[in-house]
Amino acid sequence: MGMIDWFKRGTKEMMVARPDGTRSQIVWKHPDRTIPDHSQLTVNADERALFFRDGKVQGLLEPGRHTLDSDNIPFLSNLVDSFTGGNVLVTEVFFVNVREHAGIKFGGRIGHVEDPKSGIPVETMVHGEFSFKVEDPEKLIVGLVGMGRAQSFQIKAWLKEQVLKVLRDRTAELLVKKRWPLLDVTSGAYTEELEATVLEGMSQHVAEYGVRIVRFGNFVVGIDEDDAENLKDLYRDAAYLKTVGGVDQYQKFAAGKAMMGAGEGMAKGGGSGGDGGGGLMQGASLGVGLGMAQMLVRDHRGGTSLEPATPGVLCGSCMATVSAGKFCGACGESLRKVKAPEARFCCDCGESLSMDARFCNSCGKPQKE
Repeated sequence: MGMIDWFKRGTKEMMVARPDGTRSQIVWKHPDRTIPDHSQLTVNADERALFFRDGKVQGLLEPGRHTLDSDNIPFLSNLVDSFTGGNVLVTEVFFVNVREHAGIKFGGRIGHVEDPKSGIPVETMVHGEFSFKVEDPEKLIVGLVGMGRAQSFQIKAWLKEQVLKVLRDRTAELLVKKRWPLLDVTSGAYTEELEATVLEGMSQHVAEYGVRIVRFGNFVVGIDEDDAENLKDLYRDAAYLKTVGGVDQYQKFAAGKAMMGAGEGMAKGGGSGGDGGGGLMQGASLGVGLGMAQMLVRDHRGGTSLEPATPGVLCGSCMATVSAGKFCGACGESLRKVKAPEARFCCDCGESLSMDARFCNSCGKPQKE
């Protein structure tokens, strides 16, 4: 029997279905482009089968067992190969999983988000899980996957990037418009509202590819633990000053936030020097402002007037204002090298000095009057 006669006769026994080992794949392409007429094709309950020829969609089959006969399925007539006497279909068959895919883990930076309650920018992160579903197999293949053999991890990776992009935009937007305190957001108080807003925003990014982000799970917005503790202290001190100190004291408290902004600016490049001062200020920006706020609260509770601080440096450990140097004169802890607005410099080692210093805090050398 010749090859042409074999094709004309047709096997009529070929079974076309997705192998068990590929059930987890979002898109699976059948390896054979030639399928005998009257073959049996099985589409599982959670998938759809798309038929392509010459780069165009010819038809789609729903779940069930189908006999590939153009008399029963009209679009198959466009796939018949005349060379074989009409006994072979020439097509590319894609099986697309349309169930909900859950447990897709994601995580990353949202970036610096300004806390509406304190006005302080805080580095914010997010992590969790989401689920998605293919709602239009044709759009997924034509618009995103392409005609090759797609890998599921590539689709999931792309979706993760879309989720993070929308989260960055919507989280910052909601904090500004709704004025949600950042600590309330990180505690989960607004998780449902944030999730609903993000899901709504996702549609414009993924709908054109036939995909829908269905829901989030274990969705957490977080900040650094030290930043969280500093924010709590700022909230408490701000509330105290508003209650007992009046508007004047609260305005002075705002100066603490200005110092934080200066610290952040130096961290981004304005204050970086040979000793890595920018990196120090990046971690210290919250602490510097917190220290000023606590000085205001301490002075008010002690009944003293809030006079301008004497020239010197604020110790990050004990919050005392001391002469500039490497170590705090009050508690002995290491000082961050923040130069005082007005200072002298050691004639021997060059370290900064307070205006009334007679000896250098760093090298101990006597200083000229």
